[in-house]
Amino acid sequence: RIIQSILYLMIVYEGEKDMKKEYVRPMMVGERFAPDEYVAACGDTEYGMYRFECDAPAGTLYYYNRFGTATRLGSYTPCGEKHDAAVSSEFPDGFVDYNNNGTQDEGEAVVVWIERGYWGMITNAHATTNVNRDSWEVSKS
Repeated sequence: RIIQSILYLMIVYEGEKDMKKEYVRPMMVGERFAPDEYVAACGDTEYGMYRFECDAPAGTLYYYNRFGTATRLGSYTPCGEKHDAAVSSEFPDGFVDYNNNGTQDEGEAVVVWIERGYWGMITNAHATTNVNRDSWEVSKS
């Protein structure tokens, strides 16, 4: 059996020795770059900043979480300042409960801007009575 293996190897080696290798000319292949994701350019308002005024009257501030449940943020007093916040920030609908009944009544609707710190903790909240976001000032990125 060993002799068979040696003879087989000798035959294979002899066959390879007689074969000539063919020259393959090197070729340069280029590819055209086609981006598959949108990248923001300077001046895009999609990635800009909203400017809105913190003007909702004082009361208990609520916002609607992703399940549609009114979540109490606490006592709210407007600062009266204009704020710049990234368009991608959290702007849930909400209400300022003026009569402390725990439900949204007519005229209490606001848009809430929630500022979050480390680990998603709410650090501050602002509210505006201008619920039409399309009318807010938008600055370019």
